Amino acid sequence: MIFGQLTNRDSLRDLIVTIGAHNKKSYHLGFGKNVTRSNLSKANENRESKIFEEFAYYLIDVARRKQSNSDFVIKGKVYAFDSTTIDLCLSVFWWAKFRKYKGGIKLHTLLDITKQIPAFVNITTATVHDINTMDVIPYEVGAYYVFDRGYVD
Repeated sequence: MIFGQLTNRDSLRDLIVTIGAHNKKSYHLGFGKNVTRSNLSKANENRESKIFEEFAYYLIDVARRKQSNSDFVIKGKVYAFDSTTIDLCLSVFWWAKFRKYKGGIKLHTLLDITKQIPAFVNITTATVHDINTMDVIPYEVGAYYVFDRGYVD
C-alpha cells in the first residue's frame, strides 16, 4: 500500500497494473511471486492502519533530519499549526458525515517552519473545531507556535 501511495496510484486495480509492469522486479520490491487485487484488498481490510501512521512519522523524522534551511534563523524551533477541510463523497465515505449531503475530514498539520516539513498530522472528522486539536499537539519546551485565531479560546 505504501508503494501505491508513493507511486500515486488511484486504485487497487491501478496498483496491480503497475506491479505487473514491473513483475521482474517484484521480488526485489518485497512483493513475492504473485500479487492480486483480492490479496491486497484482504490485507488492507485486516491490517491495522496504525502501522501506516507510524511509518509516515518515521519518514517525516528522516526527512526532517536531512532537510535544513538557514534562511530563517531564530533560537528555538518554530512551528505553524493550521487545518484544512477535505471534501469527501458521502456515498463512499459514509463515516465522514459533515453536512446533510456532504462528507469531509479535517487535516490538522503542525509544520516545522525551518525545515518545511510536517512534524505532526492529525486527521479528524470535518465537524471537529480547530480549538479541540490543540490538546493533541506534541509540544516542545522552548519552541514557538504560530496559529490563527481559530485556535484561540
